Amino acid sequence: MAALNERKVAVVGCGFVGSASAFALMESGLFSEMVLIDVNKEKAEGEALDISHGLPFAKPMQIYSGDYKDAEDAAVMVVTAGAGQKPGETRLDLVKKNVGIFKSIIPEIAKYNKEGILLIVANPVDILTYAAAKLSGFPENRVFGSGTVLDTARFKYLLGEHLSVDSRSVHAFIIGEHGDSEIAAWSSANVSGIPIHDFCEMRGHFEHEKSMKEIAENVKNSAYEIIEKKGATYYGIAMSVRRICEAIIRDEKSILPISSIQHGENGIDGVALSMPAIVGRRGVEGSVPIRLNEQEKEALLKSAETLKAVIEESI
Repeated sequence: MAALNERKVAVVGCGFVGSASAFALMESGLFSEMVLIDVNKEKAEGEALDISHGLPFAKPMQIYSGDYKDAEDAAVMVVTAGAGQKPGETRLDLVKKNVGIFKSIIPEIAKYNKEGILLIVANPVDILTYAAAKLSGFPENRVFGSGTVLDTARFKYLLGEHLSVDSRSVHAFIIGEHGDSEIAAWSSANVSGIPIHDFCEMRGHFEHEKSMKEIAENVKNSAYEIIEKKGATYYGIAMSVRRICEAIIRDEKSILPISSIQHGENGIDGVALSMPAIVGRRGVEGSVPIRLNEQEKEALLKSAETLKAVIEESI
C-alpha cells in the first residue's frame, strides 16, 4: 500500500459535476497531482487534457486519466460517479440506480486506498454516503458527503441578496437531507452576530414569515429550476467540493454542514444527513450543536425518518 500523497486528489466520475469539480480543484492550487477516473476512459482522457491546457495560467500540477490503482496514494477521493438527476426526477428517485453503481465503485477504491478520505458528491448524497461507509469499511470520520454545503451556500447567497449585504457575512445553515425534506435553520441564522430578524428590520424588512417561506422554498427548488433551464447543476457544487477540500488539505477545522452518519445526535441514529461539523485533515473531527426551535427539531427528525426508510429499502 503506497504512502498517502497529501497533495494528490482523485476524481471518480467525469460527468458534468466531476469535470467542473476537477476544473475548480485545478484552479484552487491545493493539489499538485490529480487523477481522473471514469468508466468512459476516453472522456476522462479528454477532460484531463482540456483542464491541463489551463495550467499555464494556474499553478504547476500533473493532471491525467487513470484507473483505481492510480488513486492508491490520493489524500482525497471525490466520488461524483452515478446517474444524473433528470427533469421532474427527485434526488431519491436516483437511489437504486446509484447504489448499484456504488457497489462496483467503492470496493474498487478501497482495494487500493485504505487511508484517504472519501468525499461523496453523487446524489442522493446522504444515502450514498451511508452506502459508501458500509461498502468501504473506512472509519466513519473519513467517509462523508458534500451534504448541504451547496444548499447552505444558496441560502447565504439569497439572504445576502435579500438584505443587500455580502453573503460571506451571513451565518446560516440548511440541515437534514440534501433534498426535499431539508430544513432552513432560521433559529440560529445571523448576520455578523446580529439575529436574522433584527437584521432584517434594520434593512427595512418586516414581513418575516412570508420572506422566510419564500427564501427557504427558493433554496429547496434551486436545483429543480436549474435542471429545468439547463439540464444539470455543476458550478455551485464544484465550488462546494473545492471548499471542502480546502478545509481537509489545509486542516482548517472549518465548520461545514457535511453529510455524515449520525449516532444519537438530536435523537437521530444510523442515518447520514447534514449537520454542522468540524472538517479538517482527519475528515470529520466532531459535530457542532446549533440552536433549533421545536418546529425545526421536529422537521429534522422527519427528514431523518424519510432517509432511514429509503436506506432500509435500498441498501
